[in-house]
Amino acid sequence: MRIGVIGAGQLGRMLALAGYPLGLRFVFLDQSTDAPGAQVGRIISGAFDDRRKLAELAREVDVITFDVENVPVEAVAEIAATKPFLPPVAALGASQDRLHEKTLFRKLKIPTPQFATVDSLADLEAAIAKIGTPGVLKTRRLGYDGRGQYQVRGPQDAAAAWETLGSVPLIYEQFVNFSREVSIIGVRSTRGETRFYPLAANTHSAGILRYSIAPYRNTSLQKQAETYLKRLLRHFDYAGVLTIEFFVAGGRLIANEMAPRVHNSGHWTIEGAQTSQFENHVRAILGLPLGDTRALGHCAMLNFIGTIPALGNILRVSGVHFHSYGKEPRPNRKLGHCTINAPSPAARDRALKQLLRLKVD
Repeated sequence: MRIGVIGAGQLGRMLALAGYPLGLRFVFLDQSTDAPGAQVGRIISGAFDDRRKLAELAREVDVITFDVENVPVEAVAEIAATKPFLPPVAALGASQDRLHEKTLFRKLKIPTPQFATVDSLADLEAAIAKIGTPGVLKTRRLGYDGRGQYQVRGPQDAAAAWETLGSVPLIYEQFVNFSREVSIIGVRSTRGETRFYPLAANTHSAGILRYSIAPYRNTSLQKQAETYLKRLLRHFDYAGVLTIEFFVAGGRLIANEMAPRVHNSGHWTIEGAQTSQFENHVRAILGLPLGDTRALGHCAMLNFIGTIPALGNILRVSGVHFHSYGKEPRPNRKLGHCTINAPSPAARDRALKQLLRLKVD
C-alpha cells in the first residue's frame, strides 16, 4: 500500500517512519524538496493548491492524508472524489476557520469560550461590550503557534487590536482564566473502531508548545474529553487521528481548538504508548485494526525550538529518546523533540528538568 501525504514536515516524516515497519510506502507533496519528509520518501514538488500536482499524487497512491491544516479545501475536494482522502475534507475545512470551528463546538454541545465575529472596528467594540474583557482577538484563518492573536485587556485596546489584525476576517473570544491546558488525542478507523489516548498536560512558551506531560490522570476530565471528542468523530464519520486542545477551568473542560491530524502534544506516544499516534493514524485510514493506546510509563515530550543543545548532553539524560527533524535552525522553528519514558512521575520530572536546563553551545 502507498500513502500520499500532503505536506512533508516533521509530522509527515514521523507518519512514514511509523508506516514502514508495516510494509507501507509514502509519497509527499510539498513546495520544499528538502523538507523533513524527503529523508523518508519521494517529494512531488508543488503547491498545495496545484491541481495538476495533486492529481499526480493521487495517481501514485492508494489513500491520501495530510500533515498540515493549510491545505485548500477546494483543491483537494477534486482528488477526494476519486481517491480515499482521510481525515475527511469536511473536518479539514472546519479546522481552518476558528468561527466555523467554534460554531461546530457549540452545535455539538462542546463547551467553548464566548465568541463573536469581527469584520470591523465597530464589530470589535460591540463584541467587547457584550463578551467583556480580557479577551483575545484572533484571525479566523491561518493562525497557529500563537500567531495572529492580540490580547485585549480593556476596551481601550480595541483600536490598536484592529489596527494590528484588521485586514482579515477575525473572531473575538472571551479570555478563559484556566488552571491548565490539556489535549486529548483519539483515533477512529474507517470501520468505526475508536480508541483514546490519556490526556496530556501542555505548557506553552510564546504561544508555542514547549513540553507535554502524560498521562495527565484525572478520571473526570478524561471522561469529559473522550465524550466531546467522540461527538466530533461521529459528526464527521471520521477516520484518522483527531485532537482537541482544552482549557481546564473550575474542574471542567473548555475547548480551544481541534486539529484533524497527528499532533505535537502526542509525540510522547512514539516511545511512551503501546501504539504511537502515527502508527494508529495509518492503521485507521487503511481500515486496519487499531493498536492499544495505553501509556507504558510516565512520559513527557520536550520541543527544541530555534536551537538544539549538544546531542551528547541530551543523550546523557536517563530515559530520553531524541528526534531531530533535519531542519536548519531558525527562531521559533521546531527543530526536534525529546521523549521521556520513566518508571515514576518523579523520575520523569527529574529528566525533564535536566533537559530544560541544557544550554546551547
